Amino acid sequence: MSDSRAAVRYAKAILDLAVDNKATDRVEKDMRTIVATVSESGELGNMLASPVIKSEIKKSTLNQVFKGCHQITEGLIGILVDNKRIGLLDEVAQKYIILNEDLKGKGVAYVTTAVPLTAQLEKKLLKQVTQLTGNQVAIENKIDESILGGFVLRVGDLQYDASISNKLNNLKREFTNSL
Repeated sequence: MSDSRAAVRYAKAILDLAVDNKATDRVEKDMRTIVATVSESGELGNMLASPVIKSEIKKSTLNQVFKGCHQITEGLIGILVDNKRIGLLDEVAQKYIILNEDLKGKGVAYVTTAVPLTAQLEKKLLKQVTQLTGNQVAIENKIDESILGGFVLRVGDLQYDASISNKLNNLKREFTNSL
């Protein structure tokens, strides 16, 4: 939980800095790149989480991977490495995107499914989430076959897990507790 709060604090600080420098959209683009890159590359995620790899190596690797990013993004990477919090990079980037969308009056609804959403289902889901939150939202679909079916919806700090894997885990817990 403390990691989550730390990620929010870093994201708020970066957003404030980006607002002052009128670079919120440019930094958001960098943050989306970071989220996409870390989620696509398991090796990069493992490197960030590894306590064995030296900070200098992590910093130089990230500077190479995210070459051409805004100064604020480069500064974030440097600060996270220096504070030994580089494992939070992905989470900070996600929190920044959410905070920036909220600042713009838009929200991002993350929907994790086992298969890609169809256009019709995405439109229906968008209508429901907009009605639920009262804000204009954008749907971002993530594919995770491990949920087996159903979906996991995350809007801001709220999460609704209607995945089959979650239901199976709940059943397993009930059986274990009743023995």
